[in-house]
Amino acid sequence: QVQLVESGGGLVQAGGSLRLSCAASGRTFSWYAMGWFRQAPGKEREFVARISSSGSRTDYADSAKGRFTISRDNAKNMAYLQMVSLKPEDTAVYYCAAGSDAFAPGKYPYWGQGTQVTVSS
Repeated sequence: QVQLVESGGGLVQAGGSLRLSCAASGRTFSWYAMGWFRQAPGKEREFVARISSSGSRTDYADSAKGRFTISRDNAKNMAYLQMVSLKPEDTAVYYCAAGSDAFAPGKYPYWGQGTQVTVSS
């Protein structure tokens, strides 16, 4: 099993940057692909970015391309989401997840508790 804890969320002005971190416990972190998802009030949870278990492959939602960068450090059991040029529509609770290398939330059995990102206009 993997336990995940996100941090790094907060309030930022439009155009600003945040770096989200996801700390994983358990020796099997490197087995799993990692994904970042977000959920805004009244909306479904949506895919943001994913990274393969080795870190060699990444994918992004269209809304994240060019602005967000997902990375991981398997030696430290950490995953990250660097976000720049933030927009008010990026406001959501952001979750990291561990599981299959997929886009669908259902393919990720392990989830963190989420961290709030609020972008003011």
